[in-house]
Formats: sequence, structure tokens, C-alpha cells
Amino acid sequence: MRPESHASAAPTGRNPEDASAEGDVVLRVDHLTKRYGDHTVVDDLTFVASPGRVTGFLGPNGSGKSTAMKVMLDLAAADQGTCTIGGRRYRDLANPARTVGALLESNAFHPGRSGRNHLMFLADATGTPHSRVDEMLEQVGLAHAANRRAGAYSLGMGQRLGLAAALLGEPKVLILDEPGNGLDPQGTRTLRDLLRAHAAGGGTVLVSSHLLGEVEHLVDDVIVINEGRLVAQGALADLQQPASLVRARESDRLAAVLEGEGATTSAHATNTLVVRGMPIDEIGDRAFTNGIALNELSPHGESLEELFLGWTSDLTTAEEGLTP
Repeated sequence: MRPESHASAAPTGRNPEDASAEGDVVLRVDHLTKRYGDHTVVDDLTFVASPGRVTGFLGPNGSGKSTAMKVMLDLAAADQGTCTIGGRRYRDLANPARTVGALLESNAFHPGRSGRNHLMFLADATGTPHSRVDEMLEQVGLAHAANRRAGAYSLGMGQRLGLAAALLGEPKVLILDEPGNGLDPQGTRTLRDLLRAHAAGGGTVLVSSHLLGEVEHLVDDVIVINEGRLVAQGALADLQQPASLVRARESDRLAAVLEGEGATTSAHATNTLVVRGMPIDEIGDRAFTNGIALNELSPHGESLEELFLGWTSDLTTAEEGLTP
């Protein structure tokens, strides 16, 4: 069985631990359920995104990630459960845009405004100093196109503008849905650096992405959902626990032997297993004792993509893919 950890239930009222004296802000999702008609899109979802860490919010196509993010931002109503930011619902925050920066759509701007004018409008609406506008345009690599109509921006430039808007009010929490879409390698690196810096400064970052290779270099923690339900969560370093790769003609019999001794196994390729929960030398001993010849026995570290496919393969059809 794949490693997984479920968040403990939290009280639905204001939790004093969610906003510390230092101003760190916790994002808490507690037993969240969202339905559209008879279809349950998010199903009893509970997790916490913590300050000082980047949390990856992952799942296959149609798994409910975007819907859950909309509920967090009061863009959709929950049928059950709560989402709180620093112990308060989004609608109850005194100045939401100065507490939470969000990017859900890359074209959330007036196409006739320039990038700078769009940010100036947001700054005036949220009481943010105008000096932040040019600062953010520079940080996201959009200063050269600041006076160009946003409607003429490429997808990647629109993403950069959306990221600048999310960061503009110096929020403690970032909620970002596929922020890497359309970014070139330099833009991807800029995004990674900005999000890591935000977390290093005590900020809370929740980011969804289907670019699992990039996510692996970015996040500290992962939340994985499938068909609206939590299937795995925890620190990425803990979830990527050491494993062994074993190749044998009698791989099915070997799997039965090892699982009988408390190990967990999963198929990796033809006649090849990934084994967890048993030291590599003990795997060799068990194979020898049972007369099973091994063609290969080596340490194996799984990528986030391999883990993701294992967590979601039971419920996900091949046609669904990985895109949100």
C-alpha cells in the first residue's frame, strides 16, 4: 500500500493556532464537501497548508482541485465543512487581498488595460502602495511589457501578470492554480524562486500543477486527491521513503513471500517489483530462502510522478491524463 497520511479533524470555529503572534497564517480545510447536483466534486476533504512551506495540491483531471480552491476563496459555496485562513473564512477577512493572493485564471484582467494599469487598479482597490506595482513587474519579469495592452500578452505573460497581482498586496497566503502554465524555462525558474522566497519569509503557499517534475523541485508537502477524496498527504521527503528495485522471473511468488513478511510491493515493469518496508539485504535473504533467483536487486528512489501514478491509478482511467 502507498504511504498516506490523513489530516486530523479541526474545529469549525476560529482556531487560535491558525494565526500566530508572528503573523504566520494557516490555511485549513476541514471536512469540505462540494456537490453539483448529484455529483460530489469534493468529498470530505481535510488538510492543512502550513506557514513556511510550499504545499503541492495534486490530482488527476477532474479530481476537484480547482473547485476546492474556489471554495477556499468564497467563489463557490461548500455543502459541508469549512475553509479558513488564519482561523477566518475568506469573506470575514478585513482586507482579503492583503491576506490572500490568488491566481485561478491567467486572463483575469481587462484586455484593454496595460499590465501596469491593471496592477495600479488593484493597488488602489486594496490600499497597496503604488511602489509595489513596478517592484512586482520587475520581479516577475514583465517590466519590459508593463505598458503593453494585457490583451496582447501571451499565455506565459498573462501568467506572470497574474502572479504579480497575487503577490501585490504582500499577502501571507498564496493560492495558485496551475501558475506554471505557459511559462518558459526562465519563467518557471522565476516562479519557483518567488514561491520558495515567499515560504522562506513565513508565508503559506498552496499550489496546484500537473507539471510533476517541476513540483518535485518546488514543494515541501503534498496533498493528493482523486475523485474529490484525499488519497495521500505528507512531507514529500517522508513519502519518498527508500525502496528497493527487484527483478525476478518469479516476481509474483516473490511478491507474495515479501508481503507475507510485512513488506509492500508494487509492479514496476515486467517481472520487476518496487519493495518498501524491508531492508534490501533482507529481501535477498527471503528470496534465497525460498529458492527464488534474482536478476537484479538495487536501491530505488521513486519520483513524485511514480508515486502520483501509484496513488491515483486505482481510480483514474488512462483517458483522464494528468492535466487539471
